[in-house]
Amino acid sequence: MGWWITLLRRGAEAWAGTRAWKLRLAGGLITLVLVGCSVLAGWGMERLAPTPLLVVALASALAGRSLEQAVGGVLKALPNSVQAVQKRTVQNQTDHVGDNPTQPSLQPARRALAWIVGRDTADLDAPEILRALAETASENGVDGLFAPLFWMLLGAGLWSLNPAWPGPLALAWGFKAASTLDSMLGYRRGRLRWLGTAGARLDDLLVWLPCRLVAVSLPLAAGQPGRSLEVLAAARRDGAADPSPNAGLSQAAYAHVAGVQLGGSNSYGGQMHRKPLLAAGLPAPDQAAVLQMLQLNRRLELIWLTAAAAVAFITKTLS
Repeated sequence: MGWWITLLRRGAEAWAGTRAWKLRLAGGLITLVLVGCSVLAGWGMERLAPTPLLVVALASALAGRSLEQAVGGVLKALPNSVQAVQKRTVQNQTDHVGDNPTQPSLQPARRALAWIVGRDTADLDAPEILRALAETASENGVDGLFAPLFWMLLGAGLWSLNPAWPGPLALAWGFKAASTLDSMLGYRRGRLRWLGTAGARLDDLLVWLPCRLVAVSLPLAAGQPGRSLEVLAAARRDGAADPSPNAGLSQAAYAHVAGVQLGGSNSYGGQMHRKPLLAAGLPAPDQAAVLQMLQLNRRLELIWLTAAAAVAFITKTLS
């Protein structure tokens, strides 16, 4: 998908130049072509591919494991620096390991983090690296795992009604196409301000419902079922100031369930941007909080799959 987006972008920019209306039209056509072809490819595999290959293709649409590996890679590069900071805090020493942006002990973690976040990482200290990881684990838990899982389960439901209809792989790959378009073209700078509009808006639309379902069900994964409506209300309140209809809300839901504060100032391309504080007043995220968010993802995925299996079993029994 990334290769095709790059190729189509080059052609679109060569044709449209800097004219906004042409760039918007080209972006809409790129979105239509990529999402449509992804749905058709998934639909074709559903009808022709053997079951083992179909299972592998379905797994490719879920980024839960890759998210854990990416976040875990940064955490593995951090322990000595974080321990030094914690030890200094307890002993009230004057050693500044981890606070100096040029301290070499943090460079591996910063380099690894730069692969998975859009913010500038070169000057981040250990607490800011941990905040970036917590925000990534929460936002990409929705974008990379639960949103495609939602469309996959919806496709499975459609498939059970009529095997000739597009099913789980078709809908999951269609969503992944929109998500990839958003991640590659959905920036408000230069020509992408117009070229990426269609992909970004479609991604916002497709993530809207799964994001809110995560906010409602996340307390279940934390063993706090009575907090579902409270967490949804708090996430909607805190995330309302975020320009994205989904990113702020998803991060806020995880922040309230994990008991940490997210949000604040981030540097993008050398320019500082301030995002709203989420769960303001709670402690800053540490390694345990980041690992807790990854664990919540695993537990919630199991809850969703169990609930879907139960619904399928009841529906089949009653029919």
